[in-house]
Parts: sequence; structure tokens; C-alpha cells
Amino acid sequence: MYAASDLAGTMKLQYDVSARIIRMPCTARMDINFIMKALQEGADGVLVVGCHPGDCAYKTGNLGAERRVRFARELVDKLGMNKERVKMVFVSAAEGDLFAKHINDFAAKIREIGPNPIRL
Repeated sequence: MYAASDLAGTMKLQYDVSARIIRMPCTARMDINFIMKALQEGADGVLVVGCHPGDCAYKTGNLGAERRVRFARELVDKLGMNKERVKMVFVSAAEGDLFAKHINDFAAKIREIGPNPIRL
């Protein structure tokens, strides 16, 4: 949800500096391979931020993304990694404060889990 990240910046809210935002037109375009490649290339975790259920401009794109994130979590778990490294949250464009909170909470959780064990 790029609009929420913009609002967080406009509101001068701080979120973890380790966060790398990848903009997509809709989470419907997010493929499970994006998550797995990020982890393979050394990301310690992947947080997918989508529109609230029922608010997707593409009808159910966010719900499809939620299913793919659940599948990715199962796959990560089967690979022997902590499935908490992958998470999806829902934020509207008007919730910059919630966006920053989710980023900070996720970063804290990832620090607690530790670095990615398969970092190349």
C-alpha cells in the first residue's frame, strides 16, 4: 500500500530503516516467487501490505494475495525457516500511522527471530 507509506512520510512518522518498499499496482500482482526470491537473496523477512478486504480496486486481488502469502508461509516453514519471516497485513491509504506501526512491529519480530539463515 504505497499511499499509506507516502502518508506516513508526510506525517513524519518514522519506520524501521531496514524496510525496503517495493511498489506494485495491487497485491493481486504479487507472485509467491517474489517472496521466495527476496528470501533467497538475503531478505530477513517479507511483509506484504494490502488493502483491507472488500476495499480492493481489483475486487478480490488482496484476498488472492493473502492466499499466496499463506502458501509462502507454509513453504518457508517446510524449508526449515521460521514462517514468521513472511506476513501480510491490511492497511488503507489513510492509515499512515498503522503502516508505520506494522513496519516497526515486523522489523522487531524479525530482529527477534534473527538473520536469514540462507543469505547468499
